[in-house]
Amino acid sequence: MTERVDLSDELAEEQSGEIDLRDHQWYLNRELSLLEFHHRVLEEAQDESNPLLERVKFLSIVGSNLDEFFMVRVVGLKKQVAAGVVDLPADGTPPVRALAEIRKVAAQLMGQSRELFRDELQPLLKKAGIFVLDYEALTDKQKENVDNYFDDVISKVLTPLAVDPGHPFPHISNLSLNLAVALRDQYDVERFARIKVPTNKLPRLLPIKRSSGSVRKDGTPPQNHYFVWLEQVIAANLGKLFPGMDIVDADPFRVTRDADMVIQELEADDLLETMEQSVRQRQFGSVTRLSVDDSMPARLREILIENLEVDPRDVYTVNGALGLSDLMNLYQVDRPDLKDSPLRQSIPQLLRTDPRDGNIFAIVREEDILIHHPYDSFKPVVDFLEQAANDPDVLAIKQTLYRVGRNSPVVAALLEARQNGKEVTVLVELKARFDEESNIGWAKMLEKEGVHVIYGLLGLKTHSKVALVVRKEGEHIRRYLHLATGNYNAITAQVYEDIGMFTCDEEIGADATDLFNYLTGYSAKKEYRRLLVAPVNLRSRMEALIEREIEHQGKNGCGHLIFKMNSLVDPRMIRKLYLASQAGVKIDLIVRGMCCLRPGVPGVSENIRVTSVVGRFLEHSRIYYFCNGGNEDIYLGSADLMPRNINWRVEVLFPILDRRIIRYLRDEVLDTYLKANKKVRVLQANGSYTHLQPTPGDPLINPQDWLIQLHQRAKG
Repeated sequence: MTERVDLSDELAEEQSGEIDLRDHQWYLNRELSLLEFHHRVLEEAQDESNPLLERVKFLSIVGSNLDEFFMVRVVGLKKQVAAGVVDLPADGTPPVRALAEIRKVAAQLMGQSRELFRDELQPLLKKAGIFVLDYEALTDKQKENVDNYFDDVISKVLTPLAVDPGHPFPHISNLSLNLAVALRDQYDVERFARIKVPTNKLPRLLPIKRSSGSVRKDGTPPQNHYFVWLEQVIAANLGKLFPGMDIVDADPFRVTRDADMVIQELEADDLLETMEQSVRQRQFGSVTRLSVDDSMPARLREILIENLEVDPRDVYTVNGALGLSDLMNLYQVDRPDLKDSPLRQSIPQLLRTDPRDGNIFAIVREEDILIHHPYDSFKPVVDFLEQAANDPDVLAIKQTLYRVGRNSPVVAALLEARQNGKEVTVLVELKARFDEESNIGWAKMLEKEGVHVIYGLLGLKTHSKVALVVRKEGEHIRRYLHLATGNYNAITAQVYEDIGMFTCDEEIGADATDLFNYLTGYSAKKEYRRLLVAPVNLRSRMEALIEREIEHQGKNGCGHLIFKMNSLVDPRMIRKLYLASQAGVKIDLIVRGMCCLRPGVPGVSENIRVTSVVGRFLEHSRIYYFCNGGNEDIYLGSADLMPRNINWRVEVLFPILDRRIIRYLRDEVLDTYLKANKKVRVLQANGSYTHLQPTPGDPLINPQDWLIQLHQRAKG
């Protein structure tokens, strides 16, 4: 899906003299690379080896991903064009040209998605007893049922809005589904009206029977489930909303707006209040995409284009349902036979069998404990905080919160700690994109209970995942920590692949104290003992570690780097990896999403291999492995190698000090990803991805399935 550039001659020819690693040709465009990731997710929806409802789920995720892409990435490019920005990205693609390519690729993705649902998934769902029906295909009895539901429920939450000199064109909110209605009055004059489809109040896929998607009155699951599109039910009953008018046309449309809020922090006296205003304003951003059904008449499109002030090039016509993210409704259908087998999460053996009555502090004093989600349960993290909240020897708890979700047991434990008289300090990142509203609510609740709530540093987003517990033990104070690659969210920990660690290492604890002083006070500390902290020392330390690997390669030829991350975009770090490759260092990169590095280019990156794993769980952990001449170092944390993470976020990478844990990460995790030949794609120099083809006779290795089995064996 990425722009195809034929580099075979240019990149393969011998270079004379020093290669300029800043040259645009060595970099892939980040937006097109992100669209490539969305295409890999679509491939999971196309994969017949996945259970049917899992395929539907992946298709829904494609829809959500594209929504966010247009709300954030496309907006950024449009703003660059409007501002006349002349600075080019590392790949040298001007914003105008990038937008043109994005429109082409995004239209292909949208078309392929709807074709997949219409031509393949919908018939398979029907065969399995899940019917997603058009209104016109309903039986007379089914139409009677949904029409009665329209009268009793739907009509009461609809507000038809006329558009004429006395009624201005209404505001169309972000991601809202609407009907553009053309009517003819008694004088044969055509009128226009808009109806918002209330998908925030009612299910988009409307159950035709009460039991569809759930269970019968007797508690048994129904054999068949029947659904109809909500907007089609409304369109079929428009005569009841516009009595005395002839319905000429009724066509759905959907609007995507700018949701990338810019917070003028330096001018904001109260960041909390400013964030609340910004979240409200999100619904009023400029339109970046107008999606319409391909049956919509040209005159209705022109009305929308003119009144929404949308660039005609940003109008996407599709044949099929708008807003595929709503297909997630189908995943709730009670059909376990059409889904992945439930994951039986485990508890690390030390926390299950230790004789110290589950006292996590006593266990961590003896050795560090690693937890690998979702294979391991999130429960030990909640237990750690709950024990801290109720332990009379615990004096204080300090924690960063980025995305915690709703009904958070983590926040409940922090509130309990405060009620028990502990000093509790929490940094709530209000600028966590699309979680701002939730975080504002948590911040207010915590403040109300007397928790010290910090909103972060001016100009920086706090993305690190750290919980620090200060405990009095005899005459001494000991610090216990949980550090992680992922959020303190008990829900996403069931589907995100992440890693966390408990430790009471004194130097890491001292670093964590310095980190919180940096976050809550005016600390200008530039050095940390063990932690790599952005934007303070993470870049310089990472570069130094790569340079050390180059030195090892020069001395004994054993240089090896293995980096697992979500995204690789930062040009400086890419250049450093190119230099390592040129020096002969073997480099394995496992990059889930965007990757702007071109691998396998002779003289530049022939020693670099890039793979991407997309499967049942969202790969989310960041693991940075340095062979270091056999004395291996591994760092885990929240930071991807992107300019925003390294320069504009507070990020933490923490070292693994226990050799037993290093062996697990190297031999059981990283080696498995490198040997995997299922759910793995390999990045080519031109930006395309190819499925890794297993060697005949080799066993199929899906890294996520393998890790499930490993943890189940450990669970016994």
